[in-house]
Amino acid sequence: MTVPDKIQTWQMVQPTSRDRESGEVTPGRLEKTEIPVPELQAGEVLVEVAGCGICHTDLGYFYDGVPTIAKPPLTLGHEISGTVVAGDEGWIGKEVLIPAVMPCRDCHLCKTGRGNRCLNQFMPGNSMGIYGGFSSHIPVPGTDLCEIKNRGDLPLSHLAVVADATTTPYQAAKKVDLGPGDNVVVIGVGGVGQYMVQIAKALGAGTVIAIDIVEERLNKMLSYGADFTINSKGKSPREISKEVKAIRKEKQLPNYGWKIFEVTGSKPGQETALGLLGFTGKLVIVGFGMEKVEFSFSRLMAFDAEIIGTWACLPEYYPQILEMILSKKVAVEPFVETRPMSTIIEAFEETHKSPPDRRIVLVPDF
Repeated sequence: MTVPDKIQTWQMVQPTSRDRESGEVTPGRLEKTEIPVPELQAGEVLVEVAGCGICHTDLGYFYDGVPTIAKPPLTLGHEISGTVVAGDEGWIGKEVLIPAVMPCRDCHLCKTGRGNRCLNQFMPGNSMGIYGGFSSHIPVPGTDLCEIKNRGDLPLSHLAVVADATTTPYQAAKKVDLGPGDNVVVIGVGGVGQYMVQIAKALGAGTVIAIDIVEERLNKMLSYGADFTINSKGKSPREISKEVKAIRKEKQLPNYGWKIFEVTGSKPGQETALGLLGFTGKLVIVGFGMEKVEFSFSRLMAFDAEIIGTWACLPEYYPQILEMILSKKVAVEPFVETRPMSTIIEAFEETHKSPPDRRIVLVPDF
């Protein structure tokens, strides 16, 4: 295994700024540079990056001024797959996933099963100093690494998306005990939503309705877990609700107990989700957005319904979702596109303006 003298990286060297009067945002600036390889402490490893996915969270840090814990200059990127090249002897040579969130394991939240929202968590590209995934290598704690075994012909770089795009919806499903026979609505079947649909079906959901504004995405999801689709473009929440009711009536499905996953983070998506929440239903907020939505909370009392937030994924769940992928219950390859990491600036701009249907994974080419 080759251990480098320096880590090659694309750093965000200039923080995002927002003009107080106009509200205009000046995005950060990326620069190719070198950073030191730190002296690894006990239990730490150095991972050679095979691929790092571009997540909406990265774009939030870069374009929208969402603050990172570590201040720029730092390297973004937290969807990472790679090979351990140094550190803990037991890990050297193994292919791994680096969890997007690594809990401290000592706090009250960690000890009570809520480590996915640990307030002392380690997150590449956010709270690990200058180190992130858009690099040739990254130092990380070895405790929560997920070993990849028997991946067959599935490229290691493609599995980078497991470390957020697939594990985040799995955590969301676990939050509401999604299981056999459940009726599900997924709002937004781009990046994360396309895995939310697949995971819901893989966990045994009886009916999955996919809602999106792009017809091509919806048609694709009919081959990957969706039983019905609704194109919501130009439609009000009331109109969409009527279409869902028509599906329920046609298939003699109940009007209670539906599990709704809002993945877009957009105001229209959230308004649609709230409009669909009914008797004993559960709405899980998976997507992040900056807009505010008006809602009558008395409906929660009347419906005995729940609205639940979800963040990241416990590292303990990574082997479970990885097994789903390697056993072909959840497909990755049709939803991933790899590009050289040297195209990061163009890839950021493209994804920010119009997110592609396939998750872009950047492969180091330093």
